[in-house]
Amino acid sequence: MTRHYSDGSVEALAWEDVVEVRVGGADLKDDDDADVLIVLLDREGEGCVVPRSATDATFLARLRYLPDFDLDRLSSAVETAHSGYVVVWRSPEPPSPLPDLEYD
Repeated sequence: MTRHYSDGSVEALAWEDVVEVRVGGADLKDDDDADVLIVLLDREGEGCVVPRSATDATFLARLRYLPDFDLDRLSSAVETAHSGYVVVWRSPEPPSPLPDLEYD
């Protein structure tokens, strides 16, 4: 997952490193134009922030591949988002490093 900002900075996180998904954002009651944010985090707390307006079917399909990810829970959190963040998914176990494979 990669997000490019208008100032040229970039946030990137490999899908296999995602250990938590949160939903939240600005105080949506005071700002109708505020976007709900979906935050993907790794073990170190580094992450990638994805505005709901930037999500597409591919992003949602990729979330479904996270173990036991519940799209209904995500939808509910997005519908009721407020200024705080809600954890909608947490990895059942820490990701293990990919094995070093040798190829002939």
